[in-house]
Amino acid sequence: MLSSSNARLVAARRLTRRQGRRDAGRFLAEGAQAVREALGAGAVLELFATAEAIERHPELTGGASEIGAKDAAGLSETITPQGLVAVCRTIDVPLATAMERRPRLVAALVDASDPGNAGTILRTADAAGATAVVLVGGVDPYNGKAVRASAGSLFHLDVVIAAGADGLLELARAHGLSVLATTGAGARDLDALADDGTLAAPTVWLFGNEARGLPAELVAAADASVRVPLHGRAESLNLAAAAAVCLYASARAQRS
Repeated sequence: MLSSSNARLVAARRLTRRQGRRDAGRFLAEGAQAVREALGAGAVLELFATAEAIERHPELTGGASEIGAKDAAGLSETITPQGLVAVCRTIDVPLATAMERRPRLVAALVDASDPGNAGTILRTADAAGATAVVLVGGVDPYNGKAVRASAGSLFHLDVVIAAGADGLLELARAHGLSVLATTGAGARDLDALADDGTLAAPTVWLFGNEARGLPAELVAAADASVRVPLHGRAESLNLAAAAAVCLYASARAQRS
């Protein structure tokens, strides 16, 4: 069993902080589902597991370094650590590379702040058949909460960390994608876009900050501003729910 002062374990603990992840170009994936997908993607550089996790997941833990429960907790951001943690290389790709692959459905998060929302949108985008998720500012997709919420989908998509939205709009249009901005005051209704065939085209969906939404200038620069119709008395949808509705509307239209 590794000691708590082991250099590899000390280095792994630094990955629980954003700056540590950025400096090392590595992040942590915790739990059987995340580790399974990370292994499948060839992203795992090192694996730590408690004796209990090794016994529970022998198919995943060959070659894992055994650690104690206290050290497993030090690598975890959950209340109940799962005892199985992979150190992974970061897997984001340049925006140009993602666009050269001619995606038909892309989700872009602009200044989103909640890592749980980011991970959930990654998972939803994957389920809806999107092939890329672009993050412009805001949350770190390699945050432990975001990685967990993605349930392994982080390893299935092109993850792009973009410096700004201008390049995204330019490259998207150059590769034949429409850009739709979501906002509660959108000029177009999502149902109407589904009915008139707009959503059947290759599309980048822009989703904004949970509290502030998208910047006004970005909404104006998009091909259309879109609102999700609210048929009941709810004031609004949260970010992850709105993203799911929009992405699945596109997925249905593109497969009709």
